[in-house]
Amino acid sequence: MVILSEWLAAQLDKESAEPAYRQLLQLMQQAILTGRLAPGTKLPSSRTLAGDLGVARNTVLHVYDQLSAEGYVISTTGSGTYVADTRPDSAAVSTVAPAAAPADEEDDASGASRRGDMSMRGQRLIDEAGVSAKQWGAFMPGVPDVAEFPARTWSRLQARLWKSANHGLLTYAPGGGYRPLRRALSDYLRVARSVRCTPDQIIITTGIHQSIDLAVRLLADVGDRAWVEEPCYWGARSVLQSSGLKLTPIPVDDEGLNPREQDLRDPPRIALVTPSHQYPLGMVMSLARRRTLLEYARQHNVWIIEDDYDSEFRYGSRPLASLQGLDESDRVIYVGSLGKLLFPGLRIGYMVVPERLAATFRTGVAELYREGQLMQQAVLAEFIMDGYLTSHVRRMRTLYGERRQLLIDAVTRHFGDALPVMGDEAGLHFVLGLPEHADDRAVATAAYDAGVIVRPLAAYYSGRQDRKGLLTGYACVPHEEIAPAFATLAQVIEEHAFARPEKLRRAG
Repeated sequence: MVILSEWLAAQLDKESAEPAYRQLLQLMQQAILTGRLAPGTKLPSSRTLAGDLGVARNTVLHVYDQLSAEGYVISTTGSGTYVADTRPDSAAVSTVAPAAAPADEEDDASGASRRGDMSMRGQRLIDEAGVSAKQWGAFMPGVPDVAEFPARTWSRLQARLWKSANHGLLTYAPGGGYRPLRRALSDYLRVARSVRCTPDQIIITTGIHQSIDLAVRLLADVGDRAWVEEPCYWGARSVLQSSGLKLTPIPVDDEGLNPREQDLRDPPRIALVTPSHQYPLGMVMSLARRRTLLEYARQHNVWIIEDDYDSEFRYGSRPLASLQGLDESDRVIYVGSLGKLLFPGLRIGYMVVPERLAATFRTGVAELYREGQLMQQAVLAEFIMDGYLTSHVRRMRTLYGERRQLLIDAVTRHFGDALPVMGDEAGLHFVLGLPEHADDRAVATAAYDAGVIVRPLAAYYSGRQDRKGLLTGYACVPHEEIAPAFATLAQVIEEHAFARPEKLRRAG
């Protein structure tokens, strides 16, 4: 017992900000777990240990009580306190030595075996992750200007709802989400996107990723095939792969998705498309292709997930009608998000499902995700119904159109027509083409080091890359910062993509 007291006294730091109770508890737990105190060892009385350590007896009593509550010791009235046997059950511990890792299996930086730590699909997700460490600045694609969001209006609506003290807004969301929001979205989508739906067909989610994840979980099994556009949004591809689907990249051309004959012979379970504004290249799926895809889906029981990516922001023409609005066979799951229209941190998206699946999806979203954020949903419903969403989208379309033109003008000043601008008719970014020999990943990395964010087009291909370019966003860049930021990017492009950049500058 003297040895224990001496060891504890040597370890106890009475000058530390950590309370003596916490230090003593952790020391004794450590002694028991490491075998310094063997099972069955009788501990000194609380009075004796307190005297040896120079601490209050209540401190030791509280430590003993906590050790007993956590199973480290057993206290018997009239007999004392003994160390419990906490050693692992030998029957549950294998005595067979673990198999050696294959010679080609490397450890990560922490020394842990990849095979032991990660599933194959988990490792693939991390290896192919496209998420950026920075989410704001020139020329981050796909990010709206949150500084222009009408925060005062939103705050006023939110304060009014909090003041009413509606307790129903503080619990879990009902299956499908807040009904007034679903009704408001139904009215908005019918007018703005030609989506045919009722409030019952709308399911509120946290965004595109969750919408796709829910659709895949309810409509497909592990090993089913899914068509994805080539190139396509890396986030959607990650969701599909992580769900265990086998992905078939389908090339796109100027008319959108263009499946080959061998693709058509093996119908997928799911086809994920961005028909109104292909991401990332920006083309629009032609009416003929849309009708062909819908008929193919009808004949082969294919589910189409239509990702209506930032199609409200079209410049020079009205927003295009949705694919879902043409669907007569109820094979389209329409998904969208309010993040690009308002602010990404809102994390509210939606999906429109066929009427016969509405109850199934309402149950599925409640069972899997236990949705909440009813207060945010209620504020958004008021925001839409009072007309603020429509006016905000109209104002931002004008603002983004101006910034888009400023950026195109900057490209022309530096490179003339040597670098093509692709997919600039809509959205929050365009693709700045690079010479065929250029390494767009290297250019993007060098630009990042220079303080400019762009994404390499290579990151959106899963197979052979047939175009080189940079996704260049303009929405979140103030007017006055566009020209100087692009001058920095232009210098990086000239250094990495051209052997003789002086010949590519326009005279004068």
